[in-house]
Amino acid sequence: MDCCTTNTCVETSRRKSLWQEWKEDIACVFERDPAARTTLEVLATYPGVHALMMHRLSHRLWLRGWRFTARWLSAFGRFISNVDIHPGAQLGARIFIDHGACVVIGETAILGNNVTLYHGVTLGGTSWNKGKRHPTLEDGVLVGCGAKILGNITVGSNARVGANSVVVESVPAACTVVGIPGKVVKVRSAGTLNPYGVDLDHHLIPDPVSKVIACLLDRLDALELQVGGAKEVAVAEVDCDPDNEICERDCARGLVVNQ
Repeated sequence: MDCCTTNTCVETSRRKSLWQEWKEDIACVFERDPAARTTLEVLATYPGVHALMMHRLSHRLWLRGWRFTARWLSAFGRFISNVDIHPGAQLGARIFIDHGACVVIGETAILGNNVTLYHGVTLGGTSWNKGKRHPTLEDGVLVGCGAKILGNITVGSNARVGANSVVVESVPAACTVVGIPGKVVKVRSAGTLNPYGVDLDHHLIPDPVSKVIACLLDRLDALELQVGGAKEVAVAEVDCDPDNEICERDCARGLVVNQ
């Protein structure tokens, strides 16, 4: 995967020809969707690819000042693909929009290289200001179905956003965010990379709330042993592996491990 800042990646993508960008958008489908069989099938039946091809063209028109034409082409792309990408949005190389249904990308959104979006994703704004008001997704970000990322925030490279999460604060690189509102969970062992270096195991999402509850129950057992006069009290939280920031901060076993 390319190692560069989002702005650099976007600028590099702009220097490519339209044909090169289209070829990369089609090729990355085979890297991230086992259902893809032939190039003809992808071109004919993948609405996410249709939307990206329309956007690549409309974005060029937008940059050249053909704003109405760009918006009209964007509206046509939404009509045929059910994907709404504003022509002003900056998209890097090898973007993959799986299924495509009901994906919305706002005007000032910036996406780096190798970003993967599933259906129902919204990259929206939270301000009436005409400046930067939509999120930035750095290289390798994966966003699960139905997730909403709102406002001028940054999702760091190789981060994952869980399905149906609502993210309103920036996410560090290589982390997972889940919940409403989204909470960052530090995962030491991410999913298995596919042969192309893209983490598609977006179902491997930890549950920090249930983890903390389990830790509290184990701690109660330990306290009951102490109150009962037990001479030796072992650390009871044997099942509470501190694999996220919440457990490391709040669970007794996490504190013991970190000492």
